[in-house]
Amino acid sequence: MPLIPIEDNFNDVIAKAQRGYGISDAELVARAEVSPEDFAAVKAGTPLLPVLRRLARHLKLSPDALVVLAKKEAYPRAPIFPRGFAMFNTPDDDITVNNYLVWDPKTREAAVVDTGTDITDLLDVVKSQQLRVVAILITHSHSDHIAALPALIAATGAQVWSHEREPLDLPGARTFADNAYFHLGNIAIKTLPTPGHSPGQTTFYVQGLSWPLALCGDSLFSASVGGSPTRFAEQIKNTRARIFSLPKDTVIGPGHGPLTTLAHERQYNPFFAPDRLPPLAGKAGPAPAATPATQAEVDATAAPARAVDLPKRPRAGKAGRPDSKATPPAKPSKSAKPGRDGARAFKSRRNRSA
Repeated sequence: MPLIPIEDNFNDVIAKAQRGYGISDAELVARAEVSPEDFAAVKAGTPLLPVLRRLARHLKLSPDALVVLAKKEAYPRAPIFPRGFAMFNTPDDDITVNNYLVWDPKTREAAVVDTGTDITDLLDVVKSQQLRVVAILITHSHSDHIAALPALIAATGAQVWSHEREPLDLPGARTFADNAYFHLGNIAIKTLPTPGHSPGQTTFYVQGLSWPLALCGDSLFSASVGGSPTRFAEQIKNTRARIFSLPKDTVIGPGHGPLTTLAHERQYNPFFAPDRLPPLAGKAGPAPAATPATQAEVDATAAPARAVDLPKRPRAGKAGRPDSKATPPAKPSKSAKPGRDGARAFKSRRNRSA
């Protein structure tokens, strides 16, 4: 199966940073001391590398990471979860949007994070693995992330949750606060506030699987972030504070684009990478083949996932409220090593604020 494309090209990253920081074309051209013609060529998708480096310095971007993105040299390689996690990649006009399924392999209790536009494959996994979906957790309420929400509610009867700053106008929908915990058997899901892209944008930090997992909606993509014309600086600040402080082997499940790792984004995301990167040690081979609809299927013969020692139910308060007595995070597992490949998975995409 083809790899999921990187969400943003280098010119999309420049446009998001420029729009987010409120810098006009004329102002950026003057600051970077580039010609209007070269700037127009870059905006149209021509990778003029010296021009990219000049622009990056005035957009709070890593020049080296932006060049790596333009040269299509670093496609993320995330580890495969042997059980308890599946990714789904659904079409939305000329792009795609992700949603996720997390479950405890023993109790078969499951939670869905966002719905995407089509839940057919998700429901197939729920049925085949005999899961009971008990919660639908929404990272943010933009239409592409909740397009199939009515159908999912009808199919599962699960309780719907969103952040209290972004309540859903649905009968019976409930809200959670910052730093709340949900529990699925031995799986713990903590709500990390990462607003900016939207007022209630939330990252769901999952512990108890083979690797720590952050399902972050549009807070963070591989090599980019979600856009915001009014709260962009806040978004970058919150993403850096709440996501980039997680264990380095954390797997990132973005709202768009492929799975990635925190280690990969620290090195290759232009918004967070250092200005200077170490030389690439040579291009890696292709990333392991994976079906976009089910990036990590259950393998009944695999070793059990590492579990967090947690109570079966929250110790204090109801689900969706802060649990100050919850068990602290488990020790991080061995770091996943990201790869550098995927020129086939970079393609032109229309510029969106997502």
